[in-house]
Amino acid sequence: MKIEKKKEIVKSLHEKFAMSKVVIVTDCKGLDVAKMNDLRKRLREFEIEYRVAKNSLLIRASEETDVELIKDCFKGPSAVALSYDDPIAPAKVLIKFSKEHDKLEIKTGVMNGKVIDLNAIKAMSVLPPREVLLGQFLSVVNGVPEGFVRVINAIPMQFLNLLQAVKEQKETV
Repeated sequence: MKIEKKKEIVKSLHEKFAMSKVVIVTDCKGLDVAKMNDLRKRLREFEIEYRVAKNSLLIRASEETDVELIKDCFKGPSAVALSYDDPIAPAKVLIKFSKEHDKLEIKTGVMNGKVIDLNAIKAMSVLPPREVLLGQFLSVVNGVPEGFVRVINAIPMQFLNLLQAVKEQKETV
């Protein structure tokens, strides 16, 4: 491969690493072309890019990005899953695919400047989708003012009940 082509690949990967919310490194040794295409198709459904590149190019591209934290993992056959929007989706797809095809090995990843290991990736894979998490968050946020309004409404009601009880007590006396 010519040096100009390598520089172009490094530049492209560097830009993608800088934009990514999460990068997960995998070892795809042993997967045939059909299985790789199936994996790429599944990842594309969630707008996740899957790139296979030489380790030396991945290491150079990772410089001055969060991915530099995991550059030591670029050994052997390496491929990276890059997600620009949803950090949970690649974990879900890769874990599911690795259960179906034991040849895919998930090495590690990086998210928001922190290294995530296989256990963290597995934990991320069981989280509900982003939309569900946002809905749950909104219901919690909505519940606080709603509870406050109930408490505020309860004070005058209790006061009226007290006045009614005093009135009934005076009428019976």
